[in-house]
Amino acid sequence: MRILLFCENRYAIDILNPLQEYVTDNNLPHEVMWYIHKPKISTFEYASKVRWTNSIQEAYDFSPEAVFVPGNIVPYYLPGVKIQVFHGYAAEKKDHWIIRRYFDTYFTQGPYFTSHFKALSEEYGDFEVVETGWPKQDWIKRNLHTYDAERQRLLDSTGRKRIILYAPTFSPKLTSLPLEGMKERLGELAEHNDALVVMKFHPLTRKEWADEYRAWAESKDNVIFVNQGENITKYQLMSDVLISDTSSTVYEFLLLSRPVVTVRTIAKDIYWEDTDTPDGLEEAYGRAMNDPEAIARRQWIVDNYDPYLDGHVCERMLNAAADYIRRHGVPNKRRLNLWRKYTSVKTFGFVKKK
Repeated sequence: MRILLFCENRYAIDILNPLQEYVTDNNLPHEVMWYIHKPKISTFEYASKVRWTNSIQEAYDFSPEAVFVPGNIVPYYLPGVKIQVFHGYAAEKKDHWIIRRYFDTYFTQGPYFTSHFKALSEEYGDFEVVETGWPKQDWIKRNLHTYDAERQRLLDSTGRKRIILYAPTFSPKLTSLPLEGMKERLGELAEHNDALVVMKFHPLTRKEWADEYRAWAESKDNVIFVNQGENITKYQLMSDVLISDTSSTVYEFLLLSRPVVTVRTIAKDIYWEDTDTPDGLEEAYGRAMNDPEAIARRQWIVDNYDPYLDGHVCERMLNAAADYIRRHGVPNKRRLNLWRKYTSVKTFGFVKKK
C-alpha cells in the first residue's frame, strides 16, 4: 500500500511513528509518506529518516491508498481510505464523539469506544468501525523499561523514593494551573511522601503560567520543570503517580495500571481519585495509592478502554486497512457537504488535480 501518515498537529507524530517503525523494522513493501502541516508543526524530528512533505499537493500526487489520521479533519479530496486513529482516550470531551464525515473507517482503541462508534456507524451509515488498539501502545510496549536508568538517576540525585508527574491540560477552562494553592499543595505532597514532582506541561500552555511554575520549580529541591516539547510518554513511564485535571494523559497513565489523582476534572465517569480543590490532594493521593476499590477501577479502564497492550496494534491496523481496500477498493474522495469541504480547503488549501 501507499500509506500517508497525516499530521496536522505535533501530537500526531508520536501516535503515527509506530506505524512507520513497524513497516521499516519488518521490511514491508509499503510506501510511506508523512504529511507535516507546517502552520502548526515548525520542525519534524524524523525529517532525515523518512519520506515526508509540507506540501498538500505532494501528498495528493503521492496518491495514497490509506491515510492514517489522529486528528478531526483530513482533506476530502485526498485519495485513499481515510482512517481515524484518534489522538487519545478523553471520552468526556464532546468533540470525541462528533462525526464530521471525513473518515471511511474508525480504528478504535477498545470495547468502550467500539460500542459507541458502532452505534454511530449504524446511525450515519457511511463508515466502518474496527477495533485494533491504539498505535502508541506498541511504542510503550517496546519502551516500558527504556527510561529506568534515567528514572533512577533522578531519584538518586534528589534523594527521593518515587516520582509524581504533574501534567495538566493547557485548556484555560479546564486546567488546574491557576487554582489557588496548587503549587503549594504539590510541594507539600512531594515533601510528605518522599517524592520528586516532575512537571511536564503541554506545548500550548499559556506562557505566563509555564513561566510562573518554572520559576517556582527552580526554588525547590524536590520539583523539576522539564522541556514542554519533550515526549510526555517518557515521563509517564518514569513516574509512579500522575496528578492532572481533564487531560487524555489520565487514561494513558491508567493503562499502565498506575495511580492517578485529578483536580476538578469534568469527566462524568471517574475511574481514579478526584478532588475539587488543591487542598484535597493529600487525601486523594492516599486513596489512589492504597484503596482496593481504586485499584479495581483502574483495571476496568485497562479492560475496556484499551486492552491491546500486546505490541501488535500496528500490524492489526495495516491488515484492517488492506482488508478495507480489498472489499471496497481505494476511494477517490469522500462525499461531504459544502461546509465540510470549505473547512477542509480553508485549513489545507487547494490542490491541482490530475
